[in-house]
Amino acid sequence: MKCLRVDNLSLELGGSLILSGISATLNRGEMVGLIGPNGAGKSSLLRSILGLVKINNGSIIVDDTDINALSLKQRARKMAYAAQGAPVYWPLTVEHIIGLGRMPHLNPWQKIRPSDRDIINDAMIKTDCTHLKGRSVMTLSGGERARVLLARVLATKAPYVMADEPVAALDPAHQLGVMNILKELASSDCGVLVVMHDLSLAARYCDRIILLNEGKMIGQDKPDIMLNDDNLADVFSVRASRWKDQGEDFIITRQIETGI
Repeated sequence: MKCLRVDNLSLELGGSLILSGISATLNRGEMVGLIGPNGAGKSSLLRSILGLVKINNGSIIVDDTDINALSLKQRARKMAYAAQGAPVYWPLTVEHIIGLGRMPHLNPWQKIRPSDRDIINDAMIKTDCTHLKGRSVMTLSGGERARVLLARVLATKAPYVMADEPVAALDPAHQLGVMNILKELASSDCGVLVVMHDLSLAARYCDRIILLNEGKMIGQDKPDIMLNDDNLADVFSVRASRWKDQGEDFIITRQIETGI
């Protein structure tokens, strides 16, 4: 089975141990939530997998190939990244920004092809960005920019997608829209790893949960197993109320009284 595998990964930054002994798997065809409190190491794990930071120990294997054996262009074809609050420094149009997702598939100075244009237009439709295509990205709201950057990820057609809090800046309707897009990606033989803080969305959309705390992995399993009462209390210091509606799981949390 084709998959992305992390084996015994450790990461140290600035003299501090950020991640320790992480081993996890992302299979094509599944959506996995990367869950944990602030400072647990979620974003650092994504960046490690993508090769954006140098790990101190362990290995990252993509479809049976060590990431270190892949060129930057090959990595960009294999893995796409929607960074949290990614800055945009140039006043490019939305259509141009999304078109950058096709660059790993083009030779230097090669122009966008009609087939690339079709992929770009499809990405804009899926993320509700078509009406923004001629706008400068510098004029967009935070939520609009988040959708545009997700569209750029879709345009890469990479078999593995890493998304860091992709719904953080979105209104409720667009949050659900983005989660549906990511779920659809997973159902089309793509492996989707998404950092989330909304436990209810994680329970509803994710096939599995990887739970981190203080740079260590608590476990990886189905949402109902990983988001159990003991884990929520130990890791997040919250209690949960749970119910089902039309077959979907919902979770509402409340803080455990600490006397603070």
